[in-house]
Amino acid sequence: MKNRYALGLQQVQQELITLQNPGFYWITSQRQEDARILLRQVVSHQQAATLVSSDEKPQSLLTPDPLSGPARIPLFSLPASKASLQQLESDFARVLNSRSGLVLFYSNAALWSKLSEDELTLWVKRMRRMLIKKQITLLMITSGASIIHLRNHLQRYFRQLDGVAHLEFQQDSWQYRINWWYAADKLLADRAIRLSCNENQFSAANEVEQTIPLSLNDENQFLAQQGVLEGAPPLSSQWQLFSDNEGVFSRAQQANAATVIFNLAHNQDINTLAKMVHSLRRSRGNALKIVVREISTSLRYSDERLLLACGVNAIVPTAATLSRFLTTLEGIQGQQFTRHVPANLAALMQALQPLQQKGYLPLENFCAAVQQLMSNTLLPENDKGLMVALRPVPQLKPEQILTLCKPRRFGDLVTLINDRIYLFLSSCRFNDLDIALKSIFSLPHDELFSNRVVWFEDNQILSEVHKIRQLTPVAQREAPMPTMDAPQDNPAAASHTRGAQTPQPIILDLDGDRR
Repeated sequence: MKNRYALGLQQVQQELITLQNPGFYWITSQRQEDARILLRQVVSHQQAATLVSSDEKPQSLLTPDPLSGPARIPLFSLPASKASLQQLESDFARVLNSRSGLVLFYSNAALWSKLSEDELTLWVKRMRRMLIKKQITLLMITSGASIIHLRNHLQRYFRQLDGVAHLEFQQDSWQYRINWWYAADKLLADRAIRLSCNENQFSAANEVEQTIPLSLNDENQFLAQQGVLEGAPPLSSQWQLFSDNEGVFSRAQQANAATVIFNLAHNQDINTLAKMVHSLRRSRGNALKIVVREISTSLRYSDERLLLACGVNAIVPTAATLSRFLTTLEGIQGQQFTRHVPANLAALMQALQPLQQKGYLPLENFCAAVQQLMSNTLLPENDKGLMVALRPVPQLKPEQILTLCKPRRFGDLVTLINDRIYLFLSSCRFNDLDIALKSIFSLPHDELFSNRVVWFEDNQILSEVHKIRQLTPVAQREAPMPTMDAPQDNPAAASHTRGAQTPQPIILDLDGDRR
C-alpha cells in the first residue's frame, strides 16, 4: 500500500485533495497570504513533513502555529538565486528520504522568472526523476503578482507533474481551480471548487447555485431605455422601451433570460448603474443578458472594469453605430454569464476603483501606493497601469517640470528621483500613454523630456519600485515636493528697484497744452 498525503481542504472530494507517493504537485496563488494559509492547513494534516522556503524564513510561514500536525518539522531555507534553484534537486537527493514525509517547497513567483523555459523544463524533469528514485512526494506552493507567467509554463508539464492547481481570491470567496490532479490511480481534470475560509481553514463553500430557470419564455424579449435606439420606435413587439434606467431595472426584476439594455449618458451615473447591474445579476441569475450602451460619453477604463465585474455581458461604445449595436445584441443571444460576482458590492467597488490619491507623493509614499495597487487581485494581471520614468531636456530642471505636472485623475501619481520624474498612471493602457501625458502636462511633453522608459507588466513595475527604493537614501524618501529657489537679484541693482507706479492725472485744454 503506497503512502498518501492530503491537502486538508474540508468538504472537498477526496480524490481532489489526495497526494500519492511518489508524487510531484504544484499549487499557485497570486496572494501571498492565501498561500501561507494553505501551507499551514496542509502541514496540520500531516504526520511527517519537511518545509523548504526561498521567499522568507520558514519559521514565519508556520506563524500562527498550525492547528495540528507533526511535533517536529525540519526547516530549510534556500537563497533566492538561480544557482541555488538549479542545485535544489541534488540537495534534496542528499538530505531527504522516504521518511521525510510530505516535502513542501514555498517560493515566490519572481524566483522562477530567473530560469528560461528550457532551464525550467530541465529542472522539472530532473526533480521528477529524483522524487521517483527516493520515493518522495513534493508539493510546490508558489505565490506572487507575476504568477500568470509561471502558470502558463506549467501547462506543458502534464507528463512530469501529477497535479497543477491555482487558488484565486474573488473578494468574498476563493476559487480552487484544478488543471489536472492524479491520485489514487484516478485522473481528474478541469475542475473548479468555490472555497470559504474560516479560522484559517479552507473548506468548500455552501453557496446557492445559480441554476438556469426552467422557463426561458422571455429569452427573446428586449427591455431597453428608449435612448439606446437613438429615437427609433420599438423594432418589434419583442421590444419594450422605458423612459429611464429605473424603469428598465424595475421590469428586469421579473425577467429570467431577457436582454436588458441600460443607457449611460453621464459618468456620474456609474455607481448607480453598477448597483442596478449587481442586483440583477445576483438575484436573476446567469441567463439574463445585461448590456450598457454609452450615449454622448465614454467610460473610463476603471469604470468599464467595475461594470463588467458587477455582471455586464457587453458594453457598446459611444462611437458604435445603431447597426453595430444591434449586431452586438445578436452576438450575445444564448450566452450564459460565467464569471463570479461577489455579494458585497461596496467592497467590490472599493477594490476596483483607483487609489484615492493623486499628484505628487514623496518616494516612500509613492512606492507604497504602487505596491498596494499591484497586490490587488481583483484587477487584471499585467493591466493595472503604467509606470513611466521621464528625463527632462537639459534646458529644464526637474523642479520646473513638476510645476507643469497636474494629474487630474485619482490614481495618477508622481514623484521625483534625482534628475528623473516617475509617473504611475492607474488603469492606463500602453496605447493611451500619449493621451494621458498630454492631459497631465500643460506643455507638449515631447518638448519637455529627452527620453522616457515605460513599464507595464506587474513584475516589471514591482521590480522597478523595489530598485528605486533601495537606491534612494532614506533621508530622501520622505522629502516633500521640491520648490524652485527665488532668483537672487544683484544687490547694487536692488537699491534702484522701482516701486509701484501711481497714476498721475493730466488735464488738457482745448489748445492741447498740458498743465
